[in-house]
This record gives sequence, C-alpha cells and structure tokens, in this order.
Amino acid sequence: METDLALLNAARRMDKEALVKIFDLYSLALYKYALRLCSDPVMADHIVGDVFVKLLDQLSAGNGPRANLRSYLYEMAHHRIIDEARYSRHRVSLEAADWLRQGADSMAPGLENQDLFKQVLHGMQHELTEDQRHVIVLRFLEEFSIRETAAILGKKEDHVRVIQSRALAALRRSLEYQKVRKVMSAPRNRMVSEALGD
Repeated sequence: METDLALLNAARRMDKEALVKIFDLYSLALYKYALRLCSDPVMADHIVGDVFVKLLDQLSAGNGPRANLRSYLYEMAHHRIIDEARYSRHRVSLEAADWLRQGADSMAPGLENQDLFKQVLHGMQHELTEDQRHVIVLRFLEEFSIRETAAILGKKEDHVRVIQSRALAALRRSLEYQKVRKVMSAPRNRMVSEALGD
C-alpha cells in the first residue's frame, strides 16, 4: 500500500511517470474484471478507459482517492459496469464460454477441474443475483478483502458477508443439482431420469 500512496501523491501532482505506472499496474486487472462482468471486450476496454479518464479528472480537480487506489479504481469500474448494464438494458452476467476461451483453462488444469470450473460458472450465471456475482468475482477472483469489497460496492461489511454466504450456498446447491443430473443421465439411470420428467 505504501507504493500506492507514493504513486497517488505523485499522481496528484500530475507526474506523468506516476500516472503511466498507475495505468500499467491496474489497467489489465480492471479490464479482466470488467470483461468477466460484461462479457464484451470492447465494452470492457471502454470501461477501463472511462475509469482512468475519471481518475485524471478527479486528481486534476484536487479530488480522488486519499488512500486505497486499487479499491477506488475497482469501485469506479463497478459503477461504470452497472451504468452500462442499465443503459443497454442487459443483465450483467458472466459468460463461461468467453471466459474459458480467454485463458481461464489455466485456472483449472485437470479435465475434472475444468468440468467443475464450468459448473461453477454456470451456477454463477444462472443461480446468483447481480450483487452475488459481483461479490464472488471481487472476493475470489480479484482477491479483495471483505472491507475492500464493501467499499467498492458501497455496502456494509456485514452485508457483503451475508451476500457472500448466500452466493456460496446457492453455488453449492447448483453444484449438487448438477451432480445429481449427471448421475441421472448415466445410461443405466436414463429410465429413472425420464420417469422424473427430466
């Protein structure tokens, strides 16, 4: 965090090297975050650009973050993603296929792990609310603390804990359901599956 603070102080003076360093440090991570939530590479790029333009505007006006630059940037990205979702009237979601094509395979090296990874992403798409998806992405993919996640989402820490707990419970239920469906679709169990109306 001291690096962030030193960079932030230099950026407040509009030091070009500090501004470039901030962009280099955070632009790729912000892009991945935006892409995970909006599933559109062009939109994710625009969101990152807007975040840095707003940061420059804020810093040049003497405003902006005082301490945690990383949380501040993610908070701005979060708000831009929501604005875009409202504007385009599309649900903010995660697209498993796009995500896997963009290198998520490396996160799940084994075949069974890739299957589990796909099941988790499916559960995130279809079983979680927008808030739950944001909390799961920020906490487990972006590795933010509860405090940082709460600051980014503009919620109390206890509320983030509740959202996280409910999201994890929904994902567990989804994985259990998918596991049962997989067992029921085995050839010898096909008749039972048909009898259940699946």
